Amino acid sequence: MSSHPSVRHRERLWPGPFGWAMVVVATAVAAVTLSPLSRTAMVVAAVITLAVLILGILLTTPTVAVRGGELVAGAAHIPVHLLGRARVIDRAALHVALGPGSDARDFALVRSWLPGAVVVPVLDPADPTPQWLVSSRHAAALAAAITEAQAAHSEQIG
Repeated sequence: MSSHPSVRHRERLWPGPFGWAMVVVATAVAAVTLSPLSRTAMVVAAVITLAVLILGILLTTPTVAVRGGELVAGAAHIPVHLLGRARVIDRAALHVALGPGSDARDFALVRSWLPGAVVVPVLDPADPTPQWLVSSRHAAALAAAITEAQAAHSEQIG
């Protein structure tokens, strides 16, 4: 979370333990693969592999935020006044929401290793997206931030 007044919630959806373990394994594989050549090749391979993988994670890990009157999920954003009531769901409910019978028009920023998510309907009749599904480590805090931002928007126009 940020102390800036327009930021009500902010988190990065970093990989889980399995993702980080895969970074370590890939680094070790690169090192072992080049170890017959020389110790220097092994170390260089490990350092380059580790650097590339960490840079890749830094560049591709999305941010989820409620700021400036918008819900931001990765590169997507939508004004909170166009959203309905945010609802927290657990992993099982998210699985159902994404499973057979789900609406392909839903926006989903989902990370399977996270324990929960927020579902929020889109109320804008011009928007073909019926709802947003957004993973979060702090789903209750994300839902509360959306609700707060909606209330703040209502106070501004009311």
